[in-house]
Amino acid sequence: MARHTVTTAAAAFAVTSALLLTACGGGDDSTTDDIKGADQGSSSSPSASASAASDAKRPAIKLPKSFRAGFEGWTNSDPDLQTALNDGKERLRASYAAIIESDPEADYLAFYSGRAAMSTGSAWVKGYKGLTIIGEVKVYDPEITYLGKTKTRATLFYCVDESKGYSKDLKSGETAGTPKGESPKVQYRTSLGKESSGVWKTETVETEAGGC
Repeated sequence: MARHTVTTAAAAFAVTSALLLTACGGGDDSTTDDIKGADQGSSSSPSASASAASDAKRPAIKLPKSFRAGFEGWTNSDPDLQTALNDGKERLRASYAAIIESDPEADYLAFYSGRAAMSTGSAWVKGYKGLTIIGEVKVYDPEITYLGKTKTRATLFYCVDESKGYSKDLKSGETAGTPKGESPKVQYRTSLGKESSGVWKTETVETEAGGC
């Protein structure tokens, strides 16, 4: 199902952040933190700790039962970094929802995306024109850290196992998995910035198949 786009800005960010992070080396906690909306097709909201971190009303993102996204180990002992993790998680879920709804300019995707990330995200969604996604993906090994002393920017790396995720042609019903010869395990390298509202928006995104 992988149709990933790398931007120059994201690539430049990755070179810098690689010095700060180990690539997908594991989170602070190995417990499973599945998003209920992803598993059951209902709406999902950030955890209580994330909601308490700001007054911003975060959008409810819905995923159908035909597509599941399970998150493992998405916890951090720092409350603000936990909020950043939650918002980074919702940004990925927003991307999946936008693909399924064929809406590259979805409000909920824009809510969690800065200008560059919105451009990248919209392009990714447009790459699925005439298609939807089904099956399930596992999102694991998040690595997050502050970037700079102000604690208003952070880098977030994580891995996505797409081996059980598929694209489906909306007309023919034909399905396709990860292209032959390409790894179904994709590393996402993102940067986030904290808004005055307390929401952590994804600013840049880079993906690398096999990076995990």
